[in-house]
Amino acid sequence: MIRLISKIKALAHCDIPCGVYTPAPAKLAAKTVLRMVEQLEELEAPKKIEDKNILLQYLNSSSRRITVKEEHAQICKKELWILWSDFFKPEHLEKFPKLHDLFWQATKLCSKNKQEINKEAAQKLIDSVDEIAKIFYEAKNVPERYKSYQEITDKLY
Repeated sequence: MIRLISKIKALAHCDIPCGVYTPAPAKLAAKTVLRMVEQLEELEAPKKIEDKNILLQYLNSSSRRITVKEEHAQICKKELWILWSDFFKPEHLEKFPKLHDLFWQATKLCSKNKQEINKEAAQKLIDSVDEIAKIFYEAKNVPERYKSYQEITDKLY
């Protein structure tokens, strides 16, 4: 009878809970999304599409950047969900009433950044992650760490 029950594999930060949480991976992923959008905007479309090698090189360069952009938008979403589901508690919602909507908007921005090549949406994602980070450090009762977080993550590139 036991063999009839499927095994389910769950992947998460750790689910112990370990207490090791940070918004930095979400910011790194969001910054990567923005950087890929910038690089895509900088790519020049080939003037001669009849030249197969030039066209293939362009397609390769753009598709690689699109893939990385989409992967990192998903990583950002995953990291935000970890903070939302594992770190933040009901008392944080009481203290920070806009927290739920902020997470909802940020994860929607992750999806938007997967769907589009949109510099404004990428920047909004970074801004949303920063806003969540500010609340995160306030919730941990170490608001001074937000400044350190910004100093490090704002200089990633």
